[in-house]
Amino acid sequence: MLVLAAGRFHQRRIVTGEGFEQTFAIHVLGRYLLAERLRPALERAQTPVILNLSGTGGIRAGRIHWDDLQLASGDPMFKATMQGARANDLLGAGFAAHNLNSPIRYVLYNPLFVDSGMHRQLRQPMRALVGASAALFGSSTADAATLLAALLAVPPAARLTALRRGAPVLLTRPEFDQSAAARLYTVLAELTAAA
Repeated sequence: MLVLAAGRFHQRRIVTGEGFEQTFAIHVLGRYLLAERLRPALERAQTPVILNLSGTGGIRAGRIHWDDLQLASGDPMFKATMQGARANDLLGAGFAAHNLNSPIRYVLYNPLFVDSGMHRQLRQPMRALVGASAALFGSSTADAATLLAALLAVPPAARLTALRRGAPVLLTRPEFDQSAAARLYTVLAELTAAA
């Protein structure tokens, strides 16, 4: 099994040594590369599964900035995070479409609000506001992990599944558009050709 959950939030734009906007590199490029490069090894498992913590539909503000994937125009934290969530929904759809004969089950999962400590990466006053909200309204990391462990122990039978805190999300929603997924897969293949 492969769990794709890495993320980092910044209030300013950071560029990696390879020249990629950091949120895009971690949330999108890294997950794409791990799923594609580890696919042969995963396919040898008895019940292979990829679990991607993603937007899983419904994030109204999230969209792909096709003309500026690296978000050179600024406003990185919110825009980059929302783009990453939307891109991960498309990664799931793209993986399923590009690997039709693979036994791997791809699960997109959004646990919704979890008190994960992500607020510690923010500056004040946002750190205090998000931290207090997470403590009051978020589920604990232990509760979220228990749900994910159960999902990994008995993955869904479908090749692609989208869940929002355990509730199924229809894959016919526009967030899983096949043409957008194919476009993203093409762009990521080109960006990572030398990797």
